[in-house]
Amino acid sequence: MDPTDDEPAFLRNLVKASRQRPEQVRWTDRDGCARQTALTPVEAARLGVIARRERISPGEVLRRAAHVPVPKPGAVPVAPAANQLAP
Repeated sequence: MDPTDDEPAFLRNLVKASRQRPEQVRWTDRDGCARQTALTPVEAARLGVIARRERISPGEVLRRAAHVPVPKPGAVPVAPAANQLAP
C-alpha cells in the first residue's frame, strides 16, 4: 500500500476539524500541572457521555485517565512464573 493513498482523507479530515468550533476542557494532570485540551465536537460528546455515566466532570475524567498506564507498543504481557502461582 502506498503511504500517500490515505492523504486525501487525512487532509479532508484536517480541514473539517479546523472548521469546527473546538471545546476546551480544563483539567489537572497527575503531576499537578493545569492542562487545557481542545476537543472536536465529536470528541467532546463522547467525553460527555463518559462523564455523565461516571457522574463526574469531563475534567475529572481526563485527570483519572492520566493515571491509567498505557502499554508500550510492541510490549508483550508477561505471564506469572509457574512458581508464583497459588497452589
